Amino acid sequence: MKSIYHAADSRGKANHGWLKSNHTFSFANYYDPDRLGFGALRVINDDHVIAGEGFGVHPHNNMEIISIPLEGDLAHKDSMGNGTTIRNGDIQVMSAGTGVVHSEMNANQDRDVKFLQIWVFPNKRNVQPRYQQMKIADQAKPNDFQQILSPNPDDDGVWIYQDAWFSLAKFDKDISKTYNLHKENTGVYVFVIKGKAKIGDKELNERDGLGVWDVKSLDVTALTDAEILLIEVPVM
Repeated sequence: MKSIYHAADSRGKANHGWLKSNHTFSFANYYDPDRLGFGALRVINDDHVIAGEGFGVHPHNNMEIISIPLEGDLAHKDSMGNGTTIRNGDIQVMSAGTGVVHSEMNANQDRDVKFLQIWVFPNKRNVQPRYQQMKIADQAKPNDFQQILSPNPDDDGVWIYQDAWFSLAKFDKDISKTYNLHKENTGVYVFVIKGKAKIGDKELNERDGLGVWDVKSLDVTALTDAEILLIEVPVM
């Protein structure tokens, strides 16, 4: 097994007043040549947007963009005609393909919104842009892995143009489960949303990340009540 560890306090930081963000990987004004992504995983941004503010209209292309709200409400509008609000318990994906323009705004004037924005390189370029949103809280599996994203439109969760699988693990303290990887050429980036966890022999605190590859499975143990995101992507 090979691994790379990223402590929460080692992430790149941005403070624009209306936006505070922590970047697991190089992004915008934060650049570290040793942190350009993990295989097909390019971005994990831990965003905190104050009330009434947000990201104005801006373009994307040829990227799979996934948003997972943690607190508050996030209003989305795009050039495909979508106008929606996503909340904790939802997941949103946008395949930017040939090009899309969108905005993401805090939908509330009285509280902040926090969300993870994750970018994954696609395995198919210049596709027709697409949007998908799903409520995943209703299918939550306490003390088990819940698949929330895959490459298969008929599988659980949303889907993207990549051999990628995202799973949420909401574990009570001392719960331990084995995660089995789907393919030989993939690795798993583990991001601890809440609490503390142990991956194999490595202990992780809240917002720590650990990339693991050259392995067929990994043991995930909650050291406290914990919420853990597992992102399996091609690494070769």
